[in-house]
Amino acid sequence: MPGVDIDAVRTFVAAADAGRFQDAAAELSVTQQAVSKRVATLEKLLGVRLFTRTPRGAKLTVDGQAFLPHARDLLRAEARALAAVRPGRRALRVDVIGRRLGPAALLGDFRRAHPEAELDVVTLVDADSAVDAIRSGTIDASFRAVTMPGRRLPDDIATARAYDEPVQLLTGPAHGLAAARAVTPAELVGHRIWMPGLVPGTESAAYYADLAAAFGLTIEITGPDFGTDPLLVTLAGSPSLATFVAERTHLVWPADHDLRRIPVRDPAPVYPHSLLWHRENPHPTLAALRAHLHSGRPVHSGGGTWTPGWA
Repeated sequence: MPGVDIDAVRTFVAAADAGRFQDAAAELSVTQQAVSKRVATLEKLLGVRLFTRTPRGAKLTVDGQAFLPHARDLLRAEARALAAVRPGRRALRVDVIGRRLGPAALLGDFRRAHPEAELDVVTLVDADSAVDAIRSGTIDASFRAVTMPGRRLPDDIATARAYDEPVQLLTGPAHGLAAARAVTPAELVGHRIWMPGLVPGTESAAYYADLAAAFGLTIEITGPDFGTDPLLVTLAGSPSLATFVAERTHLVWPADHDLRRIPVRDPAPVYPHSLLWHRENPHPTLAALRAHLHSGRPVHSGGGTWTPGWA
């Protein structure tokens, strides 16, 4: 409906509900003349009469009756649109590094524990973009591995370790380690670990570069990245290639792939997810999310795990 005035639609609905322009004016805190003008403008736009004036007030015409449910739909759509962008009233907007990865699974846990909570999940490029979006109020929080050695987060950004996620080895059935119940980092030395989806300069790339350096591993990021499914096809048929995946990364493959997820232990590399948020963000769902993460997803610690020094 080109040129529609949402205030005119709101006035029409108020007049239809009240049955009198005078009562609609009182409800909307405008003059009766303003109500008449808005309704007339809407009638001119639609090319129909919406009301018939009677001694008792205003009665909907047939066209007015036909338009009323659609007018209500327009007002509901307006309310949803405003709620989507108003801090404190809109859904909690949280950034995750990938929708198949552990932070998305953590949000799923939170949503099941708090079914009344409304969430908007977005995916930003890197930690710097996430921090900028938190500071501007575009998002409320972000799950990130905070890889900032030598420099601090801005003072208005708070962070708390949310979850240390174990890393697993993923192989096809012909790989030399496919039958292992678990492997150690030392046993992976000399094996080709292929991760073409790692983007240089990102927190994930920093984590796996430090993991490779710490244990003398060979992690290759060269070659085209055609996505997860082609990678799984390649692994299924390879006797030499493997990859790393985090424990809660959601992967589905055909049964004939027969891929193996193998725990890595002694020590167990864990990916350090942290939650970042603005210290002055009052969103009530943010407080509930922080409490849920603190109580329900304890951080792994102790000599049996490994994380980079910056974590």
